Amino acid sequence: MGRAFEFRKARKMKRWGQMAKTFTRIGKEVSMAVKEGGPNPETNARLRAAIQNAKAANMPKENIERAIKKAVSKDTADYKETVFEGYAPHGIAVLIETASDNNNRTVANIRSYFNKCNGSLGTSGSVEFMFDRSCHFKFAQGEMDPEELELEFIDFGAEEVFADEEDNTLMIYGSFESFGAIQKELETRGIEIISSGFERIPNVTKTLTKEQQADVEKLLEKMDDDDDVQNVYHTMV
Repeated sequence: MGRAFEFRKARKMKRWGQMAKTFTRIGKEVSMAVKEGGPNPETNARLRAAIQNAKAANMPKENIERAIKKAVSKDTADYKETVFEGYAPHGIAVLIETASDNNNRTVANIRSYFNKCNGSLGTSGSVEFMFDRSCHFKFAQGEMDPEELELEFIDFGAEEVFADEEDNTLMIYGSFESFGAIQKELETRGIEIISSGFERIPNVTKTLTKEQQADVEKLLEKMDDDDDVQNVYHTMV
């Protein structure tokens, strides 16, 4: 059918693969939230956030409900959250957040990825200090002024507010510890949160050549393809 068809097919399959991966990650987050605070999103802030993110990723409603029901079952595996740290080639620091029902498998896989890509798995605390942990919230801007909103939310831990003119949304960024306070204030004001979550932002970055970037990306792709991996952060520009 021609190269154009094959290109479109490959791109579509990749998108489907990424969607499936996203649904898997969100499903784990829903499960951990239910195990931690129960199946009622009204009384479980973490579950509310997970459901918001599921909707933002276009995860079907029935999938969300199935994940909640499954998490309530005693037969459901418990996921352990673990952070791995290390170095990719060319001195790039890498931090990996995982959620796994078999930590031995996860450790072995992460170590093998580093070894195969000329990197090295580090000890706890070896690179975490290079990243600032923050939270973020996305919601419709409407008539709200970003500067005024930033001033109003400083008392709740907000550090910056950004406007995205393309989809008329606002993003609030704050410290990791301020997640609950910001979430509660947004809900109190009747502002519907589109998505929310946490990030690890590098406070030190390193610029590489294209060839060096390709070496690092090989490792990052292996990490991202692993079902136990939730998020990967690095210091490469």
